[in-house]
Amino acid sequence: MALKDTKARYGQVSRLLHWGIALLIIWQFLSAAAHFFFDETAIEAFFWPTHKPVGVLILLLMSVRVVWALVNMANRPSAVSLISRLGHFTLYAFLLAIPTVALLRQYGSGRSFEPFGIPLFSGFEGEKIQWMIDLGSLLHSTLGWILLAFIIGHIGMVFWHKYSTKGENVLPRMWGRDDK
Repeated sequence: MALKDTKARYGQVSRLLHWGIALLIIWQFLSAAAHFFFDETAIEAFFWPTHKPVGVLILLLMSVRVVWALVNMANRPSAVSLISRLGHFTLYAFLLAIPTVALLRQYGSGRSFEPFGIPLFSGFEGEKIQWMIDLGSLLHSTLGWILLAFIIGHIGMVFWHKYSTKGENVLPRMWGRDDK
C-alpha cells in the first residue's frame, strides 16, 4: 500500500485522515445529540465534555488533510464530475469553518480554552467580544446540521456510484481495496 495517492486510489495517509475524521464527526454528532436529548444525564456527562476538544482535533486534522490534498493534487483519483468536486470542496469548507466559528465564540466569551490540557488561549477580564459570540452562536450549530445533510448526501452518492449501472464504483478508491 502506497502512502501517497495514485490515480487509481487514495494512499494510506489520505485514507487514515478520511476515516479518522469520519469517526470524529460521528463522535461530534453523538455528543451534540447527547447534549440536546439527554441534558443533565450520565450520557451527556460522558459525551459533552469532549465536544470542544474533538472539534479542535477535527480542525487540526482537516488542516493537515487540506495540505496533504494539495501536495498530492496531481496524483489523486480524478473527480467523477464537477458536482462531485464541488461537494468535496464544500465538505472541506464546512469541516474547517464549523470549528473555527466555535473557537471565535469561545475566545469572544473571555474564557480560556485548553483542549487536551494544551493551552490554546487564555481568558481575559473585561467585556466580552460580542460579535465573535454572536457569529459563533449563529453559525456553529446551523452549519453543523447542514454538514450532516452533506455527509448523508456524500454517503448516498458513494452507494449510487457503487450500484448504478451508469456510475463508477468509487468506494475502492477510499476503502483501499477492491470492493465487489
